[in-house]
Amino acid sequence: MAEAGTAAPPKGERLLVVGPSWVGDMVMAQSLLMTLKARHPGCRIGVVAPAWSRPILERMAEVDEVACLETGHGEFGWRARRTLASRLRGRFDRAIVLPRSWKSALVPFLAGIPQRTGFTGEQRYGLLNDRRRLDKAVLDQTVKRFVALGLPAAEAESGTFAIPRPRLAVDADNLGALRSTLGLSSRPAIGMMPGAEYGPAKQWPLAHFRELAGRLTAEGFEVRVLGGPKDEAAGETISAGQAHVLNLCGRTRLADAVDLLADCRQVVTNDSGLMHVAAAVGTRVQAIYGSSSPRYTPPLTDNAEIHYLGLSCSPCFARTCPLGHTHCLVQLPPARLLGAVLGTTETVIARG
Repeated sequence: MAEAGTAAPPKGERLLVVGPSWVGDMVMAQSLLMTLKARHPGCRIGVVAPAWSRPILERMAEVDEVACLETGHGEFGWRARRTLASRLRGRFDRAIVLPRSWKSALVPFLAGIPQRTGFTGEQRYGLLNDRRRLDKAVLDQTVKRFVALGLPAAEAESGTFAIPRPRLAVDADNLGALRSTLGLSSRPAIGMMPGAEYGPAKQWPLAHFRELAGRLTAEGFEVRVLGGPKDEAAGETISAGQAHVLNLCGRTRLADAVDLLADCRQVVTNDSGLMHVAAAVGTRVQAIYGSSSPRYTPPLTDNAEIHYLGLSCSPCFARTCPLGHTHCLVQLPPARLLGAVLGTTETVIARG
């Protein structure tokens, strides 16, 4: 995989995708990339993306080039966008802009890419010249919206097109090294992802995670709590004083998380970016939904079970519970998740 501006691309249509800014959305964007490769044989795909996402994009066979945009989350970054655009000028035939913000369409416009496709929004009339109307009733999932932008407008508007499922490559050598450096045991592993970048209204109570972890280790599993540096305290709450529960939050890179999740028998997770990573490496997912909707952002796999109470106040899509009680999550008991995990485990695990 090349960096932007390092080599002349081969013949074939040259497509630039401006990617999203969240882990889960970047994984779902692979469905678009797979569609483009299938529809345009021989095409070359570049992706404009935050630098943090490079490890995820490197695990996608469809990505030929990553153009890292060095700006902070929510930062306008005019100079960085202008600099990147100058490096991309003359190198792409078409751009697809996934985010709906005004600033996300700047790089393709400044780079002079002839065709620039995206949904109408934030007065982007001068920046996009192939503007699509977003019918939220038809394109009722994030992944559908991404894929639709890679299709002819008439086909996209039908909402009946195929959605390829993301599939991230796994690095067996890296996993082997992680087993040693992290002190992983020979027990079958269950992953737990207690974080959700969007906010606490998507997070199952830590006390529930902790109780479930203890009951799983009693059944013979190793529990791996995964997340970023922001999740370290949550991981400690779950793991403290519990044998065979490892707090790996903040101790691994994003690429490491891909391989560790592929090594897990199952994962218990909030609706988060790592949930989508787990689905994309083929691990069985026990997905917990609170303020968000499993209809809008489901794990893109058949190997998943959804845990969603569907209360009258759900989904509210709020960062914090507007009612102050988060019943949609609190009332999902650990026993339900334990039963789901044990009920779908193919191998009988001896206690101890």
